[in-house]
Amino acid sequence: MTKLLLLLLSGAKLGKLLTTGGSMLISVVVYAFIYGWRYAVGFIALLFVHEMGHYLAARRKGLKVGAPTFIPFVGAWVELKDQPHDAETEAYVGLAGPLLGTVGASVTYLMARSWGVDWLLAVAYSGFFLNLFNLIPLSPFDGGRITAVLSPRLWLLGAPMLVALFYWHPSPMLILMAILAWPQLIKAWRFKADSPEAQAYYQVRDAVKWEYGTAYLALAGYLAVMAHDVHEMLGR
Repeated sequence: MTKLLLLLLSGAKLGKLLTTGGSMLISVVVYAFIYGWRYAVGFIALLFVHEMGHYLAARRKGLKVGAPTFIPFVGAWVELKDQPHDAETEAYVGLAGPLLGTVGASVTYLMARSWGVDWLLAVAYSGFFLNLFNLIPLSPFDGGRITAVLSPRLWLLGAPMLVALFYWHPSPMLILMAILAWPQLIKAWRFKADSPEAQAYYQVRDAVKWEYGTAYLALAGYLAVMAHDVHEMLGR
């Protein structure tokens, strides 16, 4: 029986399942000690929905992608084993996470209002806020991947947003994100639209730019309104 169990654990697919399931379970336990198990389960579920948006979008574009991995107080991510070959594909994969995550948060919100459950409303707020946070137009945030289809120079707008957010709510996580974003800011500063790299990777039709630009602004606006309104509800 022991040998059979070890054989099963050595399987690649089961290993991936254990990595995702195990990291989810650890995150739930950690958050449960602080916020309670119901909120912890709901919060991790919304993170999972967000990451599955990236996962499904990457698979649809024919990219090899790993299952989601979770780390408490850091978040979650899916590993792109194949990198996008153009800015449009990168924007497609980047937008799918916040989009599906917003759907998950909205469903949670409707459930909370229908059932009159405060902790579920708190979960919905976390979903709205985190998806809005991820739309900061700065790589490696999802917003940076989306706005790159317009121009990497838009990442320069994300830097003051990150600084303002740190001033409002200081966090080691924001410092880590700033460190990861620094090389991308340098890349944005040096970006030249007529360079060979830009012509090969960032050359996108105007119609596509309008499509993603409109979707980005609409999603950010909706999330901002919902995060504000739900926060006010929780305050009352």
